Amino acid sequence: MQETSATGESGTAGSRDGPPAAVAGDAARAATRSARAVATLVGAGLVVVTTDAITKIVAVAHMSDRAPINLIPGVLDLRLTRNPGAAFSLAGGATVLFSLVAVAVVVVIVRTARTLKSTPWAVVLGLLLGGALGNLSDRVFRAPAPLRGHVVDWIHLHHWPVFNIADSAIVIGGILAVILGARGVGVDGQRTTEARDLTDESEK
Repeated sequence: MQETSATGESGTAGSRDGPPAAVAGDAARAATRSARAVATLVGAGLVVVTTDAITKIVAVAHMSDRAPINLIPGVLDLRLTRNPGAAFSLAGGATVLFSLVAVAVVVVIVRTARTLKSTPWAVVLGLLLGGALGNLSDRVFRAPAPLRGHVVDWIHLHHWPVFNIADSAIVIGGILAVILGARGVGVDGQRTTEARDLTDESEK
């Protein structure tokens, strides 16, 4: 009787937790998803930072002290400006504050990467990380002083402030984050309970 009881208890535990091989397989798949998501985040961030840095170097080299370059008359031109504020030339007197905010954003994204398993969120966070680092590097390394450096902006859509690649990445990342949040997609790749309930109701 004791052997039967022990077997029964073992079977119950096994059915609850799953066979060891299956549990190990799930853990391996989760680790793979996490590694792939982090790699996607880093890759997206590097693309944004690299593209932003190269285009700013080119803009400074070829557009300093010259008239705007018209690409689409009345719609789009290229003009070099130095922005002491936030994205799109906002709040020019708060350069240090926005530098510290950018540092905080980078720290939050790095901490979030520990639980990241969603590829769409990896792209979003990569865009935000790259955008934050792109403009932060200007504030740290450009004149007039560390944390007070002016950001290089060079893209001008008429009736819109001048911006750069980093600004674009931040805006696109923010829009995609809102969409993923509205769809109930979490950074761990799981959908929220409310989103699953809405999906089930729509399928009935």
